[in-house]
Amino acid sequence: MNENENYVIGIDFGTDSVRTLIVDAADGSEIAVDVQYYPRWQKGEFCDPVKNQFRQHPLDYIESLEKSIKNALSKAPGGAAEKIRGISVDTTGSTPCAVDEKGTPLALTPGFENNPNAMFVLWKDHTAVKEAEEINQVARNWGGEDFTKYVGGVYSSEWFWSKILHILREDKRVREAAFSWVEHCDWIPAMLAADTAPLTMKRSRTAAGHKAMWHASWDGLPSEEFFVRLDPLLKGLRERLYKDSYTGDVPVGKLSPEWAKRLGLSTDVIIGVGSFDAHFGAIGAEIEPHMLVKVMGTSTCDMITTEMPKEGEHLVKGICGQVDGSIVPGVLGMEAGQSAFGDVYAWFKELLLWPIEKIFMNIPDMDKLTKYNLADEIANAVIPELSRAAEKLPIDENGIVALDWLNGRRTPDANQALKGAITRLNLGSDAPRIFRALVEATAFGAKKIVDRFVQEGVAINGVIAIGGIPKKSAFVMQVSADVLNMPIKVVASEQAVALGSAIAAATVSGLYPTIESAQRSMGRGFEKVYYPNPENAAKYQKLYERYSRLCEFIENEFTFAE
Repeated sequence: MNENENYVIGIDFGTDSVRTLIVDAADGSEIAVDVQYYPRWQKGEFCDPVKNQFRQHPLDYIESLEKSIKNALSKAPGGAAEKIRGISVDTTGSTPCAVDEKGTPLALTPGFENNPNAMFVLWKDHTAVKEAEEINQVARNWGGEDFTKYVGGVYSSEWFWSKILHILREDKRVREAAFSWVEHCDWIPAMLAADTAPLTMKRSRTAAGHKAMWHASWDGLPSEEFFVRLDPLLKGLRERLYKDSYTGDVPVGKLSPEWAKRLGLSTDVIIGVGSFDAHFGAIGAEIEPHMLVKVMGTSTCDMITTEMPKEGEHLVKGICGQVDGSIVPGVLGMEAGQSAFGDVYAWFKELLLWPIEKIFMNIPDMDKLTKYNLADEIANAVIPELSRAAEKLPIDENGIVALDWLNGRRTPDANQALKGAITRLNLGSDAPRIFRALVEATAFGAKKIVDRFVQEGVAINGVIAIGGIPKKSAFVMQVSADVLNMPIKVVASEQAVALGSAIAAATVSGLYPTIESAQRSMGRGFEKVYYPNPENAAKYQKLYERYSRLCEFIENEFTFAE
């Protein structure tokens, strides 16, 4: 394939923003990139962190997507628009939304414009803890198939059905108006291809298998009988959803005339089936069987692929699912992760900045611009300065031990009702020491996941890291390598997730026959390897044992009602 002849677009919808990456399909080189932040989300609209409610308006997605693609095209060399062959999309997940019979999100229909229950329920919304526990109890005790067995045996409040059931119970108007429900990663490609009808929309294998308990062995989604046993409010919904799911190498259709006009692209552009950010990110990280890809950002997602078993599939307990083709078609994709990683550091930063926001910013007789500039400078310096100070501290085997469950526990064994903790504090426990303990806690949480995979017989031959943290924090990465006692390779591309979407786009548009062949040509390699320090690894093993005992104590002794 010749360079500069065929371009593809990877779209990455993150928690705060959408990113458009235009790449040359010949070698994956970056042509242009643009990031747009969701305006309503930036203002904190429709969210209530105290209630663990995080909702996003579909207009944030639509407006930011259009602006991002147009801006990226304007940054590309002349004639780039004519060279675009395909577009694929990844999103956060599980992020479902109620839709009408045309597949229009209810928040885009009259009377629901400002109703959070009519919007997309973001992945980190934990308002459905009660419903998740009910799903687990019914699945284990109803006498039929345990439909949670391919999602680790534990259903989470972060996932499709628990969120739907919570809103159906909470909001009668939404319940009566909702014809069906869609995942964000399914709705965006359907919107671009103008086929949003819920009954014909192509649904992602990733979202279906990992979050909605879809499996080919029971002919799609769990049975109607199971859903009615769970709650009669779910009666009939299965028929208004889907039976089939599709891998990321399958086209949805072509770009619609409306969106082609809006974006300045051809209606010959192929739109691919969507996926979750971590799964396409693993593709961008050049995942191969038995390599663990860690997407390290506000939370983490851990991806592993293995060969499809020739006989019965071994069930791995406590993970976020094992799904045929959810990452790379033809191989078994497994997902795990932590509900909070970078969010743990962000929480501590906000805690330290409280006097700046509440006292300093309200000091009278000081120029407002000066105050804002100083406050911004301090805010930007907090984490880097904490990291420099914490890095100089010795590993204290008898020091502070923290627990990283500030947003619950995703894996192993999902339990979003769990809370974090900081122990062994004394009058010498300053900010750098606490910060170091929090970084160690997030690394220990990552080790719990690795240990579970290994205990369940899944070999891990190496670790690859992508996301903002591997690029920004050598301190966090070195601690992680020491705790895991494994080398961690950092992907060279700044846009590994969007690059994964672009690799999928190159496949669905026919430029490559398979995802793997596109990976080989378009992958950008690795920029750095963090090697574990054996002495540090030995010390961390002792701290990890303390962390593990703290985990047991908190889980066994404290019950938190949501």
